[in-house]
Amino acid sequence: MVRLGKEEIKNLIIFAGHDWENETETIYKFLIKTMRRYTEILAALALSAGMALHAQTNEMVIQTKKLGVEIQPTMYGLFFEDINYAADGGLYAELIKNRSFEFPQHLMGWNTYGKVSLMDDGPFERNPHYVRLSAPGHAHKHTGLDNEGFFGIGVKKGEEYRFSVWARLPQGSTKETLRIELVDTKSMGERQAFATQNLTIDSKEWKKYQVILKPEVTNPKSTLRIFLTSKGTVDLEHISLFPVDTWKGHENGLRKDLAQALADIHPGVFRFPGGCIVEGTEQGDRYDWKKTVGAVENRPLNLNRWQYTFTHRFYPDYYQSYGLGFYEYFLLSEEIGAEPLPILNCGLVCQYQNNDPKAHVAVCDLNPYIQDALDLIEFANGDVNTTWGKVRADMGHPDPFNLKFIGIGNEQWGKEYPERLEPFIKAIRKVYPEIKIVGSSGPNSEGKEFDYLWPEMKRLKADLVDEHFYRPESWFLAQGARYDNYDRKGPKVFAGEYACHGKGKKWNHFNAALLEAAFMTGLERNADIVHMATYAPLFAHVEGWQWRPDMIWFDNLNSVRTVSYYVQQLYAQNKGTNVLPLTMDKQNVTGAEGQNGLFASAVYDKDKNELIVKVANTSNTAQSISLNFAGLKKQDVLSNGRCIKLRSLDLDKDNTLEQPFAITPQETPISIEGHVFITELEPNTFAVYKFTKK
Repeated sequence: MVRLGKEEIKNLIIFAGHDWENETETIYKFLIKTMRRYTEILAALALSAGMALHAQTNEMVIQTKKLGVEIQPTMYGLFFEDINYAADGGLYAELIKNRSFEFPQHLMGWNTYGKVSLMDDGPFERNPHYVRLSAPGHAHKHTGLDNEGFFGIGVKKGEEYRFSVWARLPQGSTKETLRIELVDTKSMGERQAFATQNLTIDSKEWKKYQVILKPEVTNPKSTLRIFLTSKGTVDLEHISLFPVDTWKGHENGLRKDLAQALADIHPGVFRFPGGCIVEGTEQGDRYDWKKTVGAVENRPLNLNRWQYTFTHRFYPDYYQSYGLGFYEYFLLSEEIGAEPLPILNCGLVCQYQNNDPKAHVAVCDLNPYIQDALDLIEFANGDVNTTWGKVRADMGHPDPFNLKFIGIGNEQWGKEYPERLEPFIKAIRKVYPEIKIVGSSGPNSEGKEFDYLWPEMKRLKADLVDEHFYRPESWFLAQGARYDNYDRKGPKVFAGEYACHGKGKKWNHFNAALLEAAFMTGLERNADIVHMATYAPLFAHVEGWQWRPDMIWFDNLNSVRTVSYYVQQLYAQNKGTNVLPLTMDKQNVTGAEGQNGLFASAVYDKDKNELIVKVANTSNTAQSISLNFAGLKKQDVLSNGRCIKLRSLDLDKDNTLEQPFAITPQETPISIEGHVFITELEPNTFAVYKFTKK
């Protein structure tokens, strides 16, 4: 800019033949005002030119004229495995540990005092142990027992808790009494108990009794205490404590906040019960679905392979009660609107833990395992007059669960797997040809075993192949186009277990979730080949975890949804019905070189008439974005614009129990001129743009 003082203006005025004495001041002010205005205009033009240049660089064209492939209802879902105390001590709302005294150390979780005996001829065949409480022999002594729960027993003030027990009078008396208490053993008050009820036992036959406890205070780490308050003898079996207010009010129910978090995802598929626990360390430890149905009191205990897998995070009291069994999994699937996907053992125990081929079931001995698969389909779908359909009906669900998918094997590898999978496929196809079968590509996202198993899955005509990838940031950044060139003629893909494990940061943090969001644009763009995707693991107790990151963390009373949770929710709630082609410079937006760290996908929701674009900016600089909705008719109007953003200035931050809403999706209204939307997307941000077509 040229700067003119009064002397220069004077000379210009004289040169032009004017009277500088009378006109200099007026002309000076006019010129200064004019030059300021031109400066503002030039600055605006420069900014506009810069933005235009940016928009040109990041112009994304969404082809709307012809709908792309259909997105499966199962596209985004959930995977549940009993790891990190996800079931007992977590989603399963039972508050008593070792309720039937069947742990190998039969009184683990219990403290006894007075005269307490362990017995083994109880009323439940597969859980025969119980305790006998007898008078201590002195008026000032006491008999009873305490249960510590799972990292304590969490209860809330004013809420109701149902205590139940199977009991009898073994020695001919007609009435004995118990006092049931919730206590704070660390209380400095006059009384430890803050909820008390008396219970009368009045039968020599085994019978179920119950009372309701209503705490006066909230306590995350209370203890259940049972006193024998009469002078006789009482037998106690299956001692249980549940919140009355469980998910959907089921008596053998689920913890309400955790189940609600699953429902709030709006999942399309629910895979259960694992995972490595399906395999077991030995054949006797495998997850056996038939032992998880029927009366909850007679479901036998099973080891949990996550009890002993990691000695650096060791939990010797971690077992599976099977209280959360296949009936409960199917029911939960139905109640949250997800297709159930049960996974069954294929005759292989955990291959990480067993090198000896003799540890596995021989192919010639697989018939009982294959029959288990056929019987499971009958349990889920069979008429009430069938053997297993009747079991389901007797449990309270006469209508079928409408099972469509079944997985055989977890993340097995080598020739051992396809040679066992093949007879399962033949048997299921023969009896239930409508059921879709999920096979596996092993534990890795690429490499020798992966390259061997995919052709085998094609040969066996599996319907879907389960891929797993727990990988670092560099992998996720490089996999935006992973499925662009997959063979469309073979099985479909189930991305069954995945999470970004930050290098040196193997815990939940924003940047890991952002890269998961970026990667998922590639799943969505390739919805013709990718039919299912589930993050893993799902749950973790803050005091009982072995593996992280995880989607939902909890303690005995509270839970927190991580940023990874919100990524999954944003995709599931905005999945649309059909893919729309989206390109930048005629290329898919996959974070490739020259694409400025951008990943993007687009869908159309024909039920809501919505155009939805997802964009992840993984770069450290803001990016100007142009969304050009090509192919719309002139009269088509895009309205009701909304932008949902997930971002954090601190890339290492995540939500915690103390700050559960530190990073959550933020929605704002946006407007669009015509059919092109121009905006600037902040660094390290995931955004969902939505417009209604009218």
